[in-house]
Amino acid sequence: MRYAKRGPLRFTSHRDFARAFERALRRAAVPIAFSQGFTPHPKISYASAAPTGVASEAEYLEIGLQAPVDPEALRAALDAALSPGLDVLEAVIADGGSLPDRIEASHWHIELPEVDPAVLRAAVDAFSAAHEVLVERMTKQGRRTFDARAAVISIDVPMATQTPSGVPAVPCAILELVVRQVTPSVRPDDVLSGLRVVADLEPPVSPRVTRLAQGTLTAQGAIVDPLDADRGGAAIVGH
Repeated sequence: MRYAKRGPLRFTSHRDFARAFERALRRAAVPIAFSQGFTPHPKISYASAAPTGVASEAEYLEIGLQAPVDPEALRAALDAALSPGLDVLEAVIADGGSLPDRIEASHWHIELPEVDPAVLRAAVDAFSAAHEVLVERMTKQGRRTFDARAAVISIDVPMATQTPSGVPAVPCAILELVVRQVTPSVRPDDVLSGLRVVADLEPPVSPRVTRLAQGTLTAQGAIVDPLDADRGGAAIVGH
């Protein structure tokens, strides 16, 4: 399944979403399969969840069922059982293969209000020219230093057509990123930290980040939706 986190619901943590999704399964009377053992768990597997506070149009999960269901009926029932802003967009019957194995990279769209696009362009040029850009982040294993440059496949500053506020007098730079999945993961905030390292770029307003896509990479650097292999021309897509 592909689902989205939109609007204020982008602040839903992965743990909170998982709880809400399990409640939705119960409300929708989905015949979910359970693991074996003394403490059975519903068979749900999440793939590369977006960080809390980040919107996304491309979150993925897979579930195991006890019986066949109609994908459209399943998608619609789960979408209705979740809060608006947590939207189930697509459901397909899995055709084998691991969903996490189909995710190699993510495409991120980052709005930077009150940042001049020319200033961002200069910072991006410095970042792109660097052999490595070391940043620090607190992880479960403690504070770690890692290279934020090596995982970035492409980074660009497109021309903004409008500002998020809709007020033309307020500048807003746009950053488009394609980042490869690595360990430790390189997130959009790590790249922004890298721009601060190489060009002292410090956005005065919190960025608004949206994941637009994730999947496998072609030789040309395009991202292939991980559900493509399962669609067979019969995808169930919501809006």
